[in-house]
Amino acid sequence: MGVEIERKFLLAGEAWRSLGQPVLLRQGYLSSDPERVVRVRTEGDTGTMTIKGRSAGATRGEWEYVIPLADANELLERLCQKPLIEKYRRRIAVGRHTWEVDEFLGENQGLMFAEIELSSEDEAFDKPAWIGAEVTHDRRYFNSSLITFPYSKW
Repeated sequence: MGVEIERKFLLAGEAWRSLGQPVLLRQGYLSSDPERVVRVRTEGDTGTMTIKGRSAGATRGEWEYVIPLADANELLERLCQKPLIEKYRRRIAVGRHTWEVDEFLGENQGLMFAEIELSSEDEAFDKPAWIGAEVTHDRRYFNSSLITFPYSKW
């Protein structure tokens, strides 16, 4: 079984904007049920399908597969729940880890946060000055929640 251990943080300041190259991601959900989230994503010329189980703390089961880009685009347009999630992602190396900083578009415009994947929930990591309050356990910040309750409606 694949496992994802991920923590989420709000951003503090704008210093992160000069770091990393922004890449457009489009993603949608075939299922946003917290028991079994099924996501389709495009990033550049790559399509992926990801299945995630229920979160227990910052940990949950995760299985990810590369799929043909044409299939990913068709699933996004024809079968995924709307609205789609569109965002720019920057990957920023800090110490032994890579932070993923997301800046959302569309109905989630204005929302920005950073995620870090760890090998255990208590693993130590470097926290740059542009990292703010932790929101790991706030379901509003789950991408799968943003399709039913977008940031523009908070």
